[in-house]
Amino acid sequence: MPDRWWTAFGDSGLNREVGQSLGGNYSLAAALQRLRAAEALTRREASDLLPDLNGFSEAEHVFRSNGPDSSLYALGLDAAYQVDLWGAIGSRVEAERLRSEATLADYHAVALTVAAEEAATWFSLIESHAQLELLNEQIDANRRMLERQEFAFGVGQIAAPDLLRQRQLVESTREQLVIVLARIDILEHQLAVLQGRPPQQARYDTGAVLPDLPPLPYTGVPADLVNRRPDVRRDYLLLQAADRDLASAVSSQYPRLNLTGSLTTIAESPGELFQDWIGTIAKELVAPLFDGGQRRAEVDRTAAVARQRLSEYGDTVLLAFREVEDALAREHYQIERIERLNAQLELASVASASLDQRLVDGAGDTDFLDVLSATTEYQRLQRATLSARLDLVLNRISLYLALAGDFDPRPCAPGGVGHAEYGSAE
Repeated sequence: MPDRWWTAFGDSGLNREVGQSLGGNYSLAAALQRLRAAEALTRREASDLLPDLNGFSEAEHVFRSNGPDSSLYALGLDAAYQVDLWGAIGSRVEAERLRSEATLADYHAVALTVAAEEAATWFSLIESHAQLELLNEQIDANRRMLERQEFAFGVGQIAAPDLLRQRQLVESTREQLVIVLARIDILEHQLAVLQGRPPQQARYDTGAVLPDLPPLPYTGVPADLVNRRPDVRRDYLLLQAADRDLASAVSSQYPRLNLTGSLTTIAESPGELFQDWIGTIAKELVAPLFDGGQRRAEVDRTAAVARQRLSEYGDTVLLAFREVEDALAREHYQIERIERLNAQLELASVASASLDQRLVDGAGDTDFLDVLSATTEYQRLQRATLSARLDLVLNRISLYLALAGDFDPRPCAPGGVGHAEYGSAE
């Protein structure tokens, strides 16, 4: 199964619209900024592995009431460095790096979710247009039957209740049409918002034919699923980061070694600067003796967080397995359900046509209520079959999402979508 799993449906319109969503979705843009913030935080923490170097300058002028004034000028450099004796700083930096990678995995998970929502909305819109076409056909058929009933009522062949029931069927079908029209508008609004566009003028030409399902993807072994899914990888990285946080908290209880140094030139006039230099180097060993239990409490806290991350990771793995098995089971039974619906639909079509013909032929054992009931059931089954086919497609999307590997939608990344950067003001 390709990482860009929606291409498996072979729908060029869907491919185009998913590209629009990946290029304009604001939730994805926010996830990208979270990733950048996490990367910046990693760089900030990594700076503690390097010494701090500061330059300074100073000018002092002394005024005396009973003597000559004097001036003092100084320039210099100060340096400070904490030696990472026990790996506390390195563990902290590694924890932030792992959290940054987890944020990247979360960004990929958001991209997959956006693509899934786009695909589900796209196919729902296709099914709604198919329902619209079907309802228009049903309304035309019901109107023709109403004209026949009005003629039959006019010549005294049927009673008024039969005519009223047929009119009710026409209005009931029109009601369904209104529901579908409203659904089309709402789905188009959803597509527009997914793409970061205002919904007021959203219009989409989706067609009215649902695709045939491609062959089932290879689900692989459980280890493949754990390695592929970005949400599973995210929780695993967060577990590793919590372990590094714990190591850093334990190391912070040990003594610290600080190194400082300075290089200074001092003179009574600017022209005499740089003639005399003063250099100092100092070492400081700091051992924590009493902190009211602060460091011990931090060790306990990070240990609890690590155990929490372990439980969350286990839950995410099990949920991933369940999602795949659920989607496979639903597809199996949904295919069987559609087969049963198609069998009912064929039988209902034959029954409706046969009863209608017997009514036209004036068979004494057939009344209008039989025809009306058969027609209503046949039309209901037509609509239900379309809905069931949509459910089958939506379930396949769920299966693809459950099995999906990640991809990087950023324009500058390999395989990026190539659209303008999402909401960037840079």
